[in-house]
Amino acid sequence: MKLLIVVDMQKDFIDGALGTSQAVAIVPKVREKIEAYRAAGDMVIFTRDTHGENYLTTQEGRNLPVVHCVKGTPGWGIAAELPVGDSAVVDKPTFGSVSLAHRVARLEGLEAIELVGLCTDICVISNALLLKATLPELPISVDAACCAGVTPESHKNALAAMKMCQIAVKE
Repeated sequence: MKLLIVVDMQKDFIDGALGTSQAVAIVPKVREKIEAYRAAGDMVIFTRDTHGENYLTTQEGRNLPVVHCVKGTPGWGIAAELPVGDSAVVDKPTFGSVSLAHRVARLEGLEAIELVGLCTDICVISNALLLKATLPELPISVDAACCAGVTPESHKNALAAMKMCQIAVKE
């Protein structure tokens, strides 16, 4: 079985508080990728950046003072265009999710992991590296065409960093 992890494809990162035109552009590609995994009988897990009303008082909030992905708000939701269906959704309070890595490590028969989503240079890279550290012998890849960074330059830098850590980058 293969696993697709769809990272933080939420309204606030697509066309909300922290949205970009690059993020908007990948939505149809991410949808196609989700549908292909499901058609092949493979597994899909979504992550959701999740903050509380006190976001601005957290370390992240002090460093990135833009309120976003507050639990229960429209911006917290996964893009309506993406079919979540009965897939697991992992709420994560910060960039990378240790609980996601532990959850994936318990899956039996896993052959490979692919990550897509937002933002390449923050949450995608954080989760890819946590997964690689947890499962060093499992092939892990990122589809560059289904990711977007804060800027095009930081997207490219994150892809290069992942390549150096033996995460395959599909260009």
